[in-house]
Amino acid sequence: MSQGLIEQYTVPSQTLVIEEEIKHSRFISLLFHCPDAEVMKQVLAQAKIDYPGASHYCYAFIAGMPNNTVDMGSSDDGEPAGSAGRPMLASLQGVELGEIGAVVVRYFGGTKLGVGGLVRAYSSGIKQGLSKLTTQVKFIRKAATLKCHYNQLADVEHVIHKYQGVIVDRQFTETIELDFELALSHQDNFILELAAMSQGSLIPEFAV
Repeated sequence: MSQGLIEQYTVPSQTLVIEEEIKHSRFISLLFHCPDAEVMKQVLAQAKIDYPGASHYCYAFIAGMPNNTVDMGSSDDGEPAGSAGRPMLASLQGVELGEIGAVVVRYFGGTKLGVGGLVRAYSSGIKQGLSKLTTQVKFIRKAATLKCHYNQLADVEHVIHKYQGVIVDRQFTETIELDFELALSHQDNFILELAAMSQGSLIPEFAV
């Protein structure tokens, strides 16, 4: 990390489902990649279709970086206040993962668990899932542009991809203008390799 900026963080790369029975109640915990609140709504709606007639559909999510405190939320969905959504969110916050969501579906089995029991039950499947969840690194990228000649395009695209950049647009005129995004931590090496490849003629412009 340079300049004290967070340039990358870890996000889920799969969806996991953990099922368990606790004092005759059935708990189904879903963990998934959640880049925004809209995905949270979609997964919750699908859970109600996949698991119809459940007593509660509780959820928690962090839609940004792991330390983000704005794009997050939780719901007890009718369970006693603080017994489901908040402990679920606390479990997600404890593992330094970003863009993660959880839904726990409960089919009530007739035995009340009490607030303490509910906190443990709603956290249980999530904690199990978090220990098994596969992840991937997400880079925070900065917008850039670069003009090159047609005979340079293949080499330029190779270098962009080598440094995990993402090409957003290509404009073909007398030359080619590429709009792309690149992680700040890769910029110096990227610029050096472009310069070496083109005898200093290729100079990208990065957004301020």
